[in-house]
Amino acid sequence: MRKKNALAVALVATAALTLSACGGDKADSSKPLSGVSADTATKAATVLDRPFKKPNLVLTDTHGKKYDLREQTEGKATLVYYGYTNCPDVCPLTMSNIAIAYKKLSPADREKLQVVFITTDPERDTPKALGKWLKGAGDPAFTGLSGDFPTIQAGARQMGIGIDPPKKEKDGSVVSMHGAQVIAFSPKTDAGYVLYGEDTTADDYAKDLPKLLKGENP
Repeated sequence: MRKKNALAVALVATAALTLSACGGDKADSSKPLSGVSADTATKAATVLDRPFKKPNLVLTDTHGKKYDLREQTEGKATLVYYGYTNCPDVCPLTMSNIAIAYKKLSPADREKLQVVFITTDPERDTPKALGKWLKGAGDPAFTGLSGDFPTIQAGARQMGIGIDPPKKEKDGSVVSMHGAQVIAFSPKTDAGYVLYGEDTTADDYAKDLPKLLKGENP
């Protein structure tokens, strides 16, 4: 486990430099989908030696209200993912897998979990658009956040996740480059201590969520 953690720290250090390529209409399969590799030989989860501090991030939720990430997720197990609604593959799959696992929890345990989706394409992902998308791709209980891009980018960097401004290609498609990691924050310390890559399945999340809710290592 120690060797695995040491590797995770080294990989996370370069996460901001390795991004996913997600197109508005197509995906570029020639580029990696994640900046951090999960330990495929054993577990989907990577427990970090040096947890991330929850960023001081204030954005707008799907109801148009101010949402303070630290304040409103304090003391709760929290999964944070950066992506965008026009992503054709990785983003909806990730949210769907988390939603499947979320629905397997008891109602009481669902109340203890916060799932936060932060857009990397705020110009198109308005609060209303995020709310509509999350109902289909995730769950109505999930939180969608939008705001100005520099603020979103700065918050992502504090968690070792790199994102670039969306870019329009010559064919009219829009490409958003972003890290595909899901960061789990502990309800005990409010620190991001577990990382998941884009290959994590619904079964992986279902297996780990009960432990994450207690702030335990999966």
